[in-house]
Amino acid sequence: MTRTTRATTALAVAGAAALLLAACSTTGSAGTDSSASASGAKKDPAASCKAPDTPGTDALKIGTILPLTGTLSYLNPPAESGVGLAVEDINAAGGVLDKDVSIDPATDSGDSNDMTVSSSAATKLVNAKVPVAIGAESSSVTLNVIDQLTSNCIVEISPANTATSLSGYSSYYYRTAPPDSVQGSALGQLVTGDGNAKVAFLVFNDTYGTGLRDTVQKAIEASGGQVVYGGKGKGQEFPPGQTTFSSEVTAALATKPDAIVVLAFDETKSIIPELKSQNADMAKIYMSDGNTADYSKDFDKGTLEGAQGTIPGASPKDELKQRLSDYYQKTAGKPLADYSYAAESYDATTLAALAAVKGKGTDSGTIQKNMAAVSGADGGTECTTFADCKKLLDEGKDIHYTGPSGIGPFDENNDPSSAYIGIYKFDGDNKPVYQSAIQGSVSK
Repeated sequence: MTRTTRATTALAVAGAAALLLAACSTTGSAGTDSSASASGAKKDPAASCKAPDTPGTDALKIGTILPLTGTLSYLNPPAESGVGLAVEDINAAGGVLDKDVSIDPATDSGDSNDMTVSSSAATKLVNAKVPVAIGAESSSVTLNVIDQLTSNCIVEISPANTATSLSGYSSYYYRTAPPDSVQGSALGQLVTGDGNAKVAFLVFNDTYGTGLRDTVQKAIEASGGQVVYGGKGKGQEFPPGQTTFSSEVTAALATKPDAIVVLAFDETKSIIPELKSQNADMAKIYMSDGNTADYSKDFDKGTLEGAQGTIPGASPKDELKQRLSDYYQKTAGKPLADYSYAAESYDATTLAALAAVKGKGTDSGTIQKNMAAVSGADGGTECTTFADCKKLLDEGKDIHYTGPSGIGPFDENNDPSSAYIGIYKFDGDNKPVYQSAIQGSVSK
């Protein structure tokens, strides 16, 4: 894995132009006394939640709210494998408080096209009285359920949410993926760093899509570029779930852009053929984590060759990839084909278990109280596995868990204080191939 870092905030991508990510991150514990978001505009849904005087000691149950159906269902296998493998490793090291951890219940988050699916899942998690829920993958879905989950004192940890509106939303909400300020800066400056001065957006009208578009646009304009279609305030977004894009592609190409940024989910499978049919330069297409995926079964060979995309998170090392794939083979009967957010899912699960070990309790209040500490927000000895970290905690030492996702300690908004952004280029089989990763800090 190539990781090139310059002093201060300049971070270079191997084989590409320099990418500059904003720094100035502050780390620290987020306590249960928080009663508002970072902007002070919203009361914390979990304001009345707290750790009990006597921590609970029941066997730790971790619920999941992941996309079993819908446009993001391709992200379920890596997330499911990350959570499942982490639980196996936790139990192999003696579990939490000498009891095995279980995944129960595993619920379907669906997608933003039908929010009743995630609402039903949240109700199941609340009724099951789980202390921790891993998910959701979609920021829009999380915004639909976060009040319900955290007001019931469930610690929600998303391995994939990137919407900036979720920063500091609740003291009981964490994420192991960075907010869009990091990915947006990287993607925007990747686009302009490739020499593209005029940029068009094809973006769906979704919290994720418009939020990421805004940060990418900011980076493009800061680098001297110009957004000629689909920019903020132009009203040219399309609704989620749209299936035909002739007029949008025609309008975008009419502005003669040097590059087109496509921010969508499953709609991408209709957008790309339309771009191809209207003779767009496919090597000048850029995508993000929502659609940087394997399209080998969707498009003719070579359709996306040369196109690029970003995915938050470092690419898992080969050994972890093999273990994740073996886990999925064992549980689903086939090898794992995609690893997006697998490492983040693994770390979310491990951090929750370590927080329970540190606090000597499996209730949600105890876990929440210790999440920032085990992530290294207060310093501590670095450790890379649950087993090693648990040993240090049992010895009464402070720890800094440094898992495979490569994130920094949680900051005061329960965001990772730093994270990696992976750069991918599509090959002739329309598969994204990892090129390099850069590390950026979360701006304040």
